[in-house]
Amino acid sequence: MNTEPRQAGIHVDVPGSGPLVLTHLILDFTGTLSLDGHLLPGVAERLRELGNQLSITVLTADTFGTAARQLEGLPVTLRHIQTGRDKADFMAGLPCSQTAAVGNGRNDVAMVRMAALGVAVIGPEGCAGELVAAAKVVCRDILDIFDLLRRPLRLKATLRE
Repeated sequence: MNTEPRQAGIHVDVPGSGPLVLTHLILDFTGTLSLDGHLLPGVAERLRELGNQLSITVLTADTFGTAARQLEGLPVTLRHIQTGRDKADFMAGLPCSQTAAVGNGRNDVAMVRMAALGVAVIGPEGCAGELVAAAKVVCRDILDIFDLLRRPLRLKATLRE
């Protein structure tokens, strides 16, 4: 797998914390990007845009068996996993200080904790309470986090001390 970013990444100068440079985006599929195995409206377009700035990987146990078909043609690498430990092991091979990780489930907690920017998404399937407690940012849906990444000054406002 090529984990090199396509561009220079996303830069956020966080007052009180210093610069944050994101080059990798790790996403959960089921419940985060999709509902009942189908991409949520607007996700494909946002992934295309962010794929110009970030190396994007989707990690999934593929509960509905639809992830490959749903993500076909998008600028993402798909990795099948079974457990939250698998997600954490994948994260361990990345520069975590340059990685954002996004999920909604209990199996995303370790991954989100390891990331420089860990995000919990409260989507149509809800969100695990442990994940909300572990995240640096909590969003009401996946499009909100994509928009925060596309407009880094919004992240700056959220993360400042």
